[in-house]
Amino acid sequence: MMQTPQKALVVFIAETDMWHDGKLYEAIVRTLERQGIAGVTVNSGLMGYGIHRRIHRKGLFGVSDDKPVTIIAVDSEEKIRAALPTIVPMVREGLVMLQDAEVISTGQPEG
Repeated sequence: MMQTPQKALVVFIAETDMWHDGKLYEAIVRTLERQGIAGVTVNSGLMGYGIHRRIHRKGLFGVSDDKPVTIIAVDSEEKIRAALPTIVPMVREGLVMLQDAEVISTGQPEG
């Protein structure tokens, strides 16, 4: 089991957001992996809006130009905070949050 305290880094962006020549969410995941963050998941949203109050949602046949995406990463506060100076400048439009997290189970047997 992971040691406490843990932090959850939560990043809200649009699926179409880019970083250099690729998708922003892919660049964030790769950056966090290189920095040794314990786990990261990208979720595609059904519907949402941000600061500009423009509704984003899946369209006909699940196709949309701008679906909301959430990236969640969990690790120690020290490791998450060390990643922030790299991650925050990558998110030009979106929201970056840091939350307390209590890890109950990692799905791995102890020992």
